Amino acid sequence: MKPVLTLESLSLAQGDRLVLENVDGEFTSGSITALVGPNGAGKSTLVQGIMGVLKPIRGRVHCAVPNARRAWLPQQLALDLSFPMSVEELVMSGCWPTHGSFRRYGGTEYRRGQAIMHRLGLQAFEHRPLGELSGGQRQRALLGRTLMQEAQLLLLDEPFANVDAATVDILIDVLRDMAREGVSIIIVLHDHEQLMRLADRVLLLDRGHGTWTTPAALGTASPTAGALFSTAPASMTGEQAS
Repeated sequence: MKPVLTLESLSLAQGDRLVLENVDGEFTSGSITALVGPNGAGKSTLVQGIMGVLKPIRGRVHCAVPNARRAWLPQQLALDLSFPMSVEELVMSGCWPTHGSFRRYGGTEYRRGQAIMHRLGLQAFEHRPLGELSGGQRQRALLGRTLMQEAQLLLLDEPFANVDAATVDILIDVLRDMAREGVSIIIVLHDHEQLMRLADRVLLLDRGHGTWTTPAALGTASPTAGALFSTAPASMTGEQAS
């Protein structure tokens, strides 16, 4: 199968610090690839490089997916909760890459947005401002925007951090469905159980280099797994979710 994304001897830096060096790999349609590694290993840096936020100092990123069909869900702290936007407005903003900021969406888009919010368990919150939502509800709304965008390449940076267990289950089910529909997904993970439930392949980043492996190869009994997963923030219990 022809890759939708290829990394060719990719080297990336943050300021004057070299973070990743000579990373290679291919990402195919319908695959779910987990980026794992110790804190500071360059997972978020690689996501930024793939999305074009960081320019390579050497090597290249080749992506066959047009910009309008690429989506990035950053870490939750990157979302401005003071901006006056409702859940429905955030979800429907997924139309912007193809419709533009000033073109109103029609009945077809509206019905799709309603179906997406129902799929994500957000139908009771569609008019609620983002600042009044729990962390899990915000993550669902962000993924709803991506579903509206009909992305072919999706990058998620620690989407399960500090959200409730019910949201983790919903997001994993939706992401697996997206992969079955042909979406290529790249996701930063810190939890071994989530890795086993979701990922097909693993790109392990450590000491500036990337190694391809499988979820099964990162057994929790190994010293490497302990370094990767022991410091991960746990998801909230159901009692903490709203």
